[in-house]
Amino acid sequence: MPERPPELGWMRLFVEIARLGSFSAAATLLGLTQPAVSYQIRRLEEQFGVSLLRRQHRGVELTAEGERLLDVAAKAVGDIDALARSFRAEAQRPVVRLRTDYAFSALWLIPRMESFRLLHPETDIQIVATQRLAAGFRDEADVAVVFGTRAEFGAVGTLLLPERVVPVCTQGFLDRNGPFRDAGQLGGARLIHLDAPMPSPWFDWRSYFAEFSIVRNINANRGDISFNTYSLVVQAALSEQGVAIGWMGLVDTLLSARMLVEAGPPLEARDRGYWLVPPRSPNAHSERLSAWLSDEVKRNG
Repeated sequence: MPERPPELGWMRLFVEIARLGSFSAAATLLGLTQPAVSYQIRRLEEQFGVSLLRRQHRGVELTAEGERLLDVAAKAVGDIDALARSFRAEAQRPVVRLRTDYAFSALWLIPRMESFRLLHPETDIQIVATQRLAAGFRDEADVAVVFGTRAEFGAVGTLLLPERVVPVCTQGFLDRNGPFRDAGQLGGARLIHLDAPMPSPWFDWRSYFAEFSIVRNINANRGDISFNTYSLVVQAALSEQGVAIGWMGLVDTLLSARMLVEAGPPLEARDRGYWLVPPRSPNAHSERLSAWLSDEVKRNG
């Protein structure tokens, strides 16, 4: 059954009479009686104060005024019909929801999104980013990429990006304040921190130095700075505010472009990082997005 077009009252009625040249044909098309059509046109002519149609023995034809009205009405009807088709098409497009944190979405996902769109132009992706995913996130997403440990997500997810970090800063900051030949020398540098619950669920400067058995003098006046989102940490490093902990996978493109440089020894936690977690009830769209995420990590890291 063909879809019924939006009701436009007299406008659609007038356009169909002009197109078909007949009251009865327009009445049949629109599911009206011929007397009802005649009444509508008579009321329309009364409102405009002019004759719009000239009744003929075999139908009707437009007057000069009717031609002018048709130019406006036909365009309006056509535009509204096209918009209605667009709305229906958009409503029928599949949308896959990806929940993750600000850092992964801003630094890893967004620079690579064009690749997904080229592979799956028929699918829209909705990215929902938060600082930390709350309990029950699997009920609100088709796919989730979440930071945590194997104990937390190993039973339901796949490790996408193991946590590997390296201190980073600009070459200019390194030239003025370095070199930092070992982790101990970094302790005297101005550092950029990511605020996190204690104990931090990821490497922070405290745990980074602890891995090298270094105790940093907390009373030294270095002008450290802290942010509550990792994107701001990276922006501060790019602005030569200090040395930040760089998560490999998130800052790779910045290192490749030499916008940031490595400023100290790396560390890794093989059982911790970003996990790809599927929905409780997978579907074709979530599986496509999951496969693309895995392929992108294998291809680019």
